[in-house]
Amino acid sequence: MAGSVVILFDFDRTLIEDDSDRWVITNMGLKELFHQFQHALPWNSLMDRMLEELYTQGKTIDEIAECLKGIPFHPHVIAVIKSAHALGCDLKVVSDSNLFYIKTILEHNGVYNCFSEITTNPALVDGGRLRIFPYHDAASSHGCDLCPPNLCKGRVIQQIRSSISENESKRIIYVGDGMNDFCPTLKLVAGDCVVPRKNFPLWGRILKNSQLVKAKVYEWEDSEDLARILLKLINSKSIEDQISLSTTQS
Repeated sequence: MAGSVVILFDFDRTLIEDDSDRWVITNMGLKELFHQFQHALPWNSLMDRMLEELYTQGKTIDEIAECLKGIPFHPHVIAVIKSAHALGCDLKVVSDSNLFYIKTILEHNGVYNCFSEITTNPALVDGGRLRIFPYHDAASSHGCDLCPPNLCKGRVIQQIRSSISENESKRIIYVGDGMNDFCPTLKLVAGDCVVPRKNFPLWGRILKNSQLVKAKVYEWEDSEDLARILLKLINSKSIEDQISLSTTQS
């Protein structure tokens, strides 16, 4: 049964075809300021500084949202999200973007309600200005050398795992592309699956450290490829569960 499948998606260059932070920087005229500060500030603080500049320029939150709605979101990915949700899979986003960007894009493409949880950097409106804050409190380090200080995706995987009852047979499928997707990959166990984007940092890291990865690896190149692989994995788990149920009842 597909209800025994939990699919965790990275967001930038995985669910969507671009990087949401860089999309705003490029399309709202912030490239020069970005290059000025990119080596001086942590990424979260840098993005907050970019949004401060937009506010100073008189740009509204609605204008930022309209910019985000232009990010490419492949129809095949939208279709597989809807299919997986309809089949009963538990879909979640784990991303180093921010909640405003992710929610805006998912709502615009009609799939926001398909996700049960979005773990990302919080965003809030402060006097008409959009603010970005780290997911993990900067004052208390998560202690992971593989992840940026604002978000350890591996810790998120552990929290999800701990919420699953010992009596439940759940398969976690993790889909990602970036270097910060390697830590959660290492938290997967036998029976889980990791789906790295080919020729992206996560894929390369897995190739170099395959002995550390317990999950099965299914690489993908484009959105059509990703949709095909996910449906195959969902269906295979459903068949396994049906066989297990039949064996138990016989």
